[in-house]
Amino acid sequence: MVERSALLPRNNLKAGDVLLGLSSSGPHTNGYSLIRKVFADSQLNDVFPELGTPLVDVLLAPHRSYLPLLLPILSRPDSPIKALAHITGGGFIENIPRVLTDNLSARIDARAWAIPPLFQLIASRGGVPKEEMFRVLNMGIGMVLIVGKERVQELQQLLVEPSFVIGELLEGVRTVVLA
Repeated sequence: MVERSALLPRNNLKAGDVLLGLSSSGPHTNGYSLIRKVFADSQLNDVFPELGTPLVDVLLAPHRSYLPLLLPILSRPDSPIKALAHITGGGFIENIPRVLTDNLSARIDARAWAIPPLFQLIASRGGVPKEEMFRVLNMGIGMVLIVGKERVQELQQLLVEPSFVIGELLEGVRTVVLA
């Protein structure tokens, strides 16, 4: 049970709010139909130079839980987190709009973090366009936190791991724009 005042997304999302990304531990549980197609001619024990480890180990990396990291912050009465978007099936394109109001969109700067080698390999081997990669996969960002611009530094200090400023909210119609 959660108090109504603690529900996310909060009703104070606005243009200019910042999107912080937290790293994923791999593809998590998404995009495996695409991954299977891209690596159809490979063996699970193949070691690609880009990965440096057997394909099976990279593909079956456990899905990380963000709860231990976020619960202490979300439990604070003055939590700076306005909304969370878990980047699961549907990638950035389908998951971020779920937390937005009808008058907001999100702009994602795909250069704001280093895309992990697995996702680069999938794109190059499969000839998968950037937009499709961001629609199907998490691209190395498993959780997106939305925070007011004035509280970004505070939130980053509360997190016990690196986070990346990956975009911002804009006036719009509940869409995600890749920059």
